[in-house]
Amino acid sequence: MKIFVGLGNPGAEYANTKHNVGFMLADRLAKEFNITNWRNNFNALIAETFFEGEKILIVKPQTFMNLSGEAVEEIKNFYKFDVSNLIVAHDDLDLPVGTIRLRPKGSSGGHKGVESIIYHLAWEQNFPRVRIGIGRPPENWSVNSHVLSNFNSEDAPKIAAAIEDLVPAVLCIFREGIDIAMNKFNPRKVKD
Repeated sequence: MKIFVGLGNPGAEYANTKHNVGFMLADRLAKEFNITNWRNNFNALIAETFFEGEKILIVKPQTFMNLSGEAVEEIKNFYKFDVSNLIVAHDDLDLPVGTIRLRPKGSSGGHKGVESIIYHLAWEQNFPRVRIGIGRPPENWSVNSHVLSNFNSEDAPKIAAAIEDLVPAVLCIFREGIDIAMNKFNPRKVKD
């Protein structure tokens, strides 16, 4: 069993904000699997499917970003899955807009949603991350104002392209694991 958790904030007013790119990817994956029925359970919206014989849960926590771990903990307590089978997708201020980066594990990097998940998993950090770059806040903007703002006309197509690029990357994680997916889909630096 694999659990894909896209992070974001519930509610129409947040739907197209930078903080919700995890939800956007979760919705795109649900579309890929032709899932239209989400159920509300464990403080989350959950879509269920099978991929190459393995059960997949696509999860959008409904606890607001900073409490995302509450939903993940409830799901883990019920399904008893190994944390390495959890994949978390989230926005990343430190990556340029539209840049994608897969990681096998690590700290929260200051991301409050990931921090909440780590806390609620008894400080376990060994789960893959799908990071989607949203860039740094403009001058004189707070981080909160930045992450809760919509994408402008220049950045929206970059995010849409990143979401599309991540569909095969996430399917690769499901099928072959994070290490192979990182080799195939992480950006490579051009040599001089």
